[in-house]
Amino acid sequence: MINTEFYSHLQKEIPSTVDIVAVSKMQPDPKLLELYNLGQRQFGENKVQELVRKAQLFPDDIKWHILGHLQTNKVKQVLPFVYLIQSVDSIKLLKEIQKEAIKLDKIINVLLQIKIAKEEQKFGCSVKELDEIKLLANQNTFPNIHFKGYMGIATFTDNNNLIGSEFSLLKSIADENVDWIPDPIISMGMSDDYAIAIAAGSNMLRIGSAIFGARNYNTDSKE
Repeated sequence: MINTEFYSHLQKEIPSTVDIVAVSKMQPDPKLLELYNLGQRQFGENKVQELVRKAQLFPDDIKWHILGHLQTNKVKQVLPFVYLIQSVDSIKLLKEIQKEAIKLDKIINVLLQIKIAKEEQKFGCSVKELDEIKLLANQNTFPNIHFKGYMGIATFTDNNNLIGSEFSLLKSIADENVDWIPDPIISMGMSDDYAIAIAAGSNMLRIGSAIFGARNYNTDSKE
């Protein structure tokens, strides 16, 4: 069972300008269907094969987001099904998306993942890399890619001040680049820190365990 009480509370609590992406990785299909029947239409997966499987199984009006690190050799598989790639973190990946998008004659929505956390293992573009991507985009290097905004993951810590400063950094980067992306999606905030993210300017939350409960690592739906 999903936490319907929390989901209802979340919808009432957050501003209407903030979207909820339900992070459904490693969750059994009945839980997704239960949430879908409550009106949820945006779901996020970390693994390409799981997104592709679910996209072919569930109703067509769902908007599927890829949230995890996307390898270039998986781009071809995911593009026919994905609504938004939130984890674009390199020029190399952008070039692969562009190449495959041309073949599909499709415009692909992406967010640039910016490295805002102190943890070395977190993926993301640096500010310098962001400037390089912006330059290439302005030169029409990626005509089949629609840059929709930015995504960031804060440091895993109980230090709310640090989390808030990292979210504020992402918001400031978005504000500094409004000449390029004038009305950006700012995807930041998860189950434990979504309130901090909203206060810092998030307009898209990625909520998983608080809605679905603990992930089922033994499910047939592998991450």
